[in-house]
Amino acid sequence: MVSLFGKIITSSTDINDPNFENTPILIVEHNERGAVGFIAHLPLMKNLNELAEFTTYPPVPLYIGGPVDQENLFFLHRRPDLIEGGLAIKDGVYHGGDFQQVLAHLKDQTLSEKDICLLIGYAGWDPGQLEEEIKEGSWTISELPAYDVFE
Repeated sequence: MVSLFGKIITSSTDINDPNFENTPILIVEHNERGAVGFIAHLPLMKNLNELAEFTTYPPVPLYIGGPVDQENLFFLHRRPDLIEGGLAIKDGVYHGGDFQQVLAHLKDQTLSEKDICLLIGYAGWDPGQLEEEIKEGSWTISELPAYDVFE
């Protein structure tokens, strides 16, 4: 199995799922258990401070990360110097880490929205499912850098 970890995949016009029409996804996990990724550039049209538990924080935009587990907040960032525990993905992009540090740095404005992407949900595939969908032409593997999710 060739790992797609750190790659951006883009849906083809043949995909039969409205969640993924013309959609780039950054793959943050790809192994024998399946694959996990986050949709890039799909605004939720809501900000962090509009969520009940985060009303005292700045209005950082939220994005739709995918159709799975939309009750939870996930994040990608470019500031390992401020946020401990993140998984290095590629091209200076990290997944997760200490969310309390994220909140503290958002509040004191040492972390800006250009360095963090807050996501609701994720895209997930069972073992072998993504590979099969690539073979059938539903996805193409892009050579875009991982940091494109912040552009």
